[in-house]
This record gives sequence, structure tokens and C-alpha cells, in this order.
Amino acid sequence: MSEHAFNPDERRAVYRAIAERRDMRRFVPGSTLPPEVLGRLLQAAHAAPSVGLMQPWRFIRITDDALRGKIHALVDQERIHTADALGVRGGEFLALKVEGVLDCAELFVVALGENRDRHIFGRRTLPQMDLASVSCAIQNMWLAARAEGLGMGWVSIFEPLPLARLLGMPADAEPVAILCLGPVPEFPDRPVLEIEHWTVGRPLPEFVAENGWPAEAST
Repeated sequence: MSEHAFNPDERRAVYRAIAERRDMRRFVPGSTLPPEVLGRLLQAAHAAPSVGLMQPWRFIRITDDALRGKIHALVDQERIHTADALGVRGGEFLALKVEGVLDCAELFVVALGENRDRHIFGRRTLPQMDLASVSCAIQNMWLAARAEGLGMGWVSIFEPLPLARLLGMPADAEPVAILCLGPVPEFPDRPVLEIEHWTVGRPLPEFVAENGWPAEAST
């Protein structure tokens, strides 16, 4: 055991947050978050690693109800388009609850910031590392929220350009997530999409290989 390891209780808490994190869609309507809790969650996000320490994340807190309604309309519009694109599974998709934009205590739009092209360190050959960095920030916030007993849902069902225009973003900024955050009725013991019979998560060994790309299973 490394001398830098957390004690057993602390380690269990970290792994518990990872195991019990869920992509939440159902929230307690009318709930609020204390400012100090919201501050801790944003600080956790801001503590994420980022390529070249570029910190490409931008968190836009939505506090205007009318604006929240317009964001919900964009999500609902894309929900219909997604159902059309899914073909035979479209009706099944429409039956799913895929967002909690109107019910969550706090709503955030997370974006890639402006002037990203000036950051070369770590991005010359992998420019998408800015998105990877923002994803780390979102995951930090997600795990911190679970530790606080709060749910969070990552909504990606929207057209980026109309949302960017709605929020007055610079031309080179890009929205990547709508985050629904707040108290929830419960935390399910499995991912919601498994419970709803949409799909089933595959086991870890299918995703791990050694010294090269895994060979296809023989038939």
C-alpha cells in the first residue's frame, strides 16, 4: 500500500461515489440548493485536470425561468428528431424520460471556451483534448454531487448552434452539455437505461486488452 493512499474509509467513499453515480432524469420539483453546496460542486469541477492547464470549461448557470423554458424547448425539439432517426425504436425512445430541465433545482450549460486554438500544448495532434478536459470537469461535479446526496443528469439532446445563439456565446465557443442538478426522489441501483430495458452495460473484460488491439472472438 502506498504511503500516499487514503485511509480505508476514505477509499470506500471514493469508490462508492463512482459506483453509485447515476445519470438522473427525475428531480424533486421546487427544491433548491444552498449556495455553499453549489460552490463546492463548482469548485470540484474547476479542480479537474486539463490539457496544458488550459481550463477550457465554461459553466453558465441558468436562473431565468423563461430562459430555462427556451432551453427545454430546444431539447424537446431534438428529442423528436432523435426519435425519427432511431426508426423502429423511435416510439420506445419517446417513452423514455430523457431530461429534467424543468424540474431540477439548478440548471447549467457547460461549454468549450473561446480562443481554444491558441492552446497547442497537448492538442497539436489531438485537438479534441479540450473536450476531454471539459468531460473531466463534468465528471468531477457528478461525483461530488453524488457525495452530497444530489443527482445530476447530462443532457446532450440539443443542437449546439441554436443553444449557443440563445446564450450569446462567441463564435468559437461551443456548448457540450446541459446539466440538470438537484435533490432526487431516489438513486436507482442500476443505470436507468438498463431499468427501462433500452440497453445493457457490457462487462469490463470486453474493453481491456494487452499489448495491442483485441482480436475478434472466434465464431
